[in-house]
Amino acid sequence: MRTEYRLGIDAGGTFTDFVLADKSGKVKLYKALSTPADPTLAIKNGLALMSEDTGMSAEEIVSKCDLCINGTTVGLNALIQHKGGKTGLICTKGHEDSIEIRLGHKEDGYRYDPEYPPAVMLVPRYLRCGVDERVLSNGDVRTPMNEDDVRAACELFLKEGVETVAISFVWSVLEPSHERRAAEIVREMMPDAILTVGSELYPQVREYTRTSTAVTNAYLAPIMKKYVDAVDAYFRKLGARYPVRYFQSNGGLAIGQAMTDRSVYAINSGPASAPTAGLAVAAPFKEKNVITCDMGGTSFDITLTKGGVTNLNKNIDFLRYRIGVPMIQVETLGAGGGSIGWIDEMGLLQMGPQSAGADPGPACYDQGGEHPTVSDANLVLGYLNPDGLVGGRLPLDAKKARQAIKTHVADPLGISPEKAAYGMYTIVNNNMVNGIRRVSVERGYDPRDFVLVGAGGATAAHITAIAEEMGIGTIILPKLASGLCAYGQIISDVKYNYMATAPLRLDNAKAYAQINKLYKQIEKQGRDHLKKDGFKAGQIRAERSIEMRYVGQVHECTVEIGNFEINSKTVDQVIEAFHARHEQLYTYSERHNTIEVVNIESTLYGAVDKPKQAKIGKGASPDKAMKGHRKAIFDASGKAGKTPVYDGGMLGAGATIKGPAVIEEETTTIVVIPGWSAKLDASGSYVITRKKR
Repeated sequence: MRTEYRLGIDAGGTFTDFVLADKSGKVKLYKALSTPADPTLAIKNGLALMSEDTGMSAEEIVSKCDLCINGTTVGLNALIQHKGGKTGLICTKGHEDSIEIRLGHKEDGYRYDPEYPPAVMLVPRYLRCGVDERVLSNGDVRTPMNEDDVRAACELFLKEGVETVAISFVWSVLEPSHERRAAEIVREMMPDAILTVGSELYPQVREYTRTSTAVTNAYLAPIMKKYVDAVDAYFRKLGARYPVRYFQSNGGLAIGQAMTDRSVYAINSGPASAPTAGLAVAAPFKEKNVITCDMGGTSFDITLTKGGVTNLNKNIDFLRYRIGVPMIQVETLGAGGGSIGWIDEMGLLQMGPQSAGADPGPACYDQGGEHPTVSDANLVLGYLNPDGLVGGRLPLDAKKARQAIKTHVADPLGISPEKAAYGMYTIVNNNMVNGIRRVSVERGYDPRDFVLVGAGGATAAHITAIAEEMGIGTIILPKLASGLCAYGQIISDVKYNYMATAPLRLDNAKAYAQINKLYKQIEKQGRDHLKKDGFKAGQIRAERSIEMRYVGQVHECTVEIGNFEINSKTVDQVIEAFHARHEQLYTYSERHNTIEVVNIESTLYGAVDKPKQAKIGKGASPDKAMKGHRKAIFDASGKAGKTPVYDGGMLGAGATIKGPAVIEEETTTIVVIPGWSAKLDASGSYVITRKKR
């Protein structure tokens, strides 16, 4: 399948990153400003940069790629801005308000806040249509479905201009015939509508979660379809030999059709590739405990990988909507290079979450932005090159940065712009430290047992200060940091999740046989899907998990198990794995209690050939790579000190830089604070360590 190149594209809120890898493993990184109104324009601009650099036309580049992979924030932005399609819901009569009742409480953190407003409903009440039907919890049909109710719903939807429909009936996971027949009627009466069937998208117990997931999927489907169709058509026009792959929030690739049918998997598409990339850059150092931090222009994304395994979230509230399908566990903060500094009503300095984004951008971009941002502070502190970013292609205006900070922060606080800039820098760092603590300390992990991997264009200016505050002693910062998520895409496999409900107790042979039967059924679906996608049997693998709980418990926990058949000889392995997981999560187990299965899941992977990892040569010594000195501020006094600045492009393997120092790579700037040093490894990553005390 391999040709000459592989292209990864990661569309962020401010920049769209492009990684182009050749067969030898050599990787080139390009950045273009994101174009939220027309995301394909940013892709066109990025390909133009590649053409200028390589001397090849966009058509030549694309036609020579074995894979073109796209990670996008289109679905996420549509959900944030409530700009999805006009959606209708067909559900069991009497359950029209389940998505609004939300199990009777608000999200964690706001449960007891009477002033916290209700979530905006993705389906208005008048477009939630109840159908007379009922399936019991044992799968028996109590009330046959009234087809006239479904037809009446379709007539209303056609009258109201509904473009996408979700169907979710109570206990459809045990008896899906009603949903399937309702789907046939919708397809017959609304052939142009996009349809989401709850028992097919999320075939697991919990009616509210399934309905909310189906509604969210339906809401995003028209937006994702329009985007996928445009991107696919654009790449076909350029001569792409293979279909574009899209990155999913479960950490794997999918073809465009899958992203349209399963649009909910696109919600966290961009940052979901960070753990794969983080493990890849940490691999030469045999590190498997990794916290990956990605600070872009708009947000700061954190993922934690323990022992080479990254946590997945299921059945969570994401942007106030319950999502059941697996998603890479990402902690996202409004802390990016474009995050705005402002003074609250108590006279205290705050940073974000509002951002200047790509338009108008920070004040220093000189594109109309007037509010002071993190990038403006970094420029005033002397960290960023005043001649511009991205190799000078993005010029910076230091005067406008200083004036914005003076007007909106320094003068109101009665301090100098330099002290204000350092205050902005410190506060945004503290915000990011708190985010890292949420994914580590609050989940029982000691962050000092992990290495910190830097991703994103803005991270390198902050990461040593963050590590200092966290007590983390080692940072791995690849030269590709600003495009690390795009790099993660090109080394990822195709991945699909298949699920089934299995309300059984692990205490008899009939239960074992039923679980084995269900696994075979869902894995056959996955293997057939991947084979149609061009994968051979030897390229496909499955990983199984089971959601279990003790009898009498309300909530279950997910346990990874092997691919063996469950029988009287192997069931003890499954039971012991559950006890161990329960102890890990809750500090205790009930070994005397019976265990019951709730849901099963199998993750099917289609293995994709990985590009080789290129090595860098010896290069220039630090003294020859020094560009000069720049005044930079490293403490709250606001006093600038003479700081050496190095050209990272000239440095070779083994070069060591002691802080305080600034290392300028083409697409990122590394700030090495006093007491730390950075050594460039042959793998292309800086290993930044703290001086022993």
